[in-house]
Amino acid sequence: MEFVQPIRDKKQVDAMKKILKSTNLRDYCLFVLGINSGLRVSDLLSLRVGDVVDERGKVNDRIDIREQKTGKTKDFPLGDTSKKALRDYLTSRFTKHVVRDEPLFRSKKGGAMQRSQAHKVINDAARAIGITDRIGTHTLRKTFAYHAYMSGTDITRLQKLLNHSSPSITLAYIGITQQELDNVYLSLEL
Repeated sequence: MEFVQPIRDKKQVDAMKKILKSTNLRDYCLFVLGINSGLRVSDLLSLRVGDVVDERGKVNDRIDIREQKTGKTKDFPLGDTSKKALRDYLTSRFTKHVVRDEPLFRSKKGGAMQRSQAHKVINDAARAIGITDRIGTHTLRKTFAYHAYMSGTDITRLQKLLNHSSPSITLAYIGITQQELDNVYLSLEL
């Protein structure tokens, strides 16, 4: 597996959202849900419509799934950005009634979107806005973790959210650069 980077620049995240939203609401929703949930792509792609909407077709406030890799239950709230992306996508996809047992991210052939297809979507959008770092499906999870950490989330909380065994693994995972560590010294003028 190729080592990929998070998208560190918030302007690039916004540009990715803009380009994806203008081309395909499914791809936009995948990106938004990925960067706001920290789910692994295998868990994102295995979501069913019923995992995100209730019996009436209304978007849930929370997602409760069993992670494929760890087998652990993950239950987390959806923020407004994710809920709006899901509503927009599902409204465009279902004109009459929501089919809860279908894959959330469906391929053109009707089955669940494949990892390779998700990789292409994310990479193409990244290249279109000028990102040259290695980008892949895991970039979504890393972007979530990176921005959570940079906004002040405690590393041990982030470690727990990501199911990592130690804070040092989480720091390495999110790709904290030497420049970012140096900035701590340079910005702290006591």
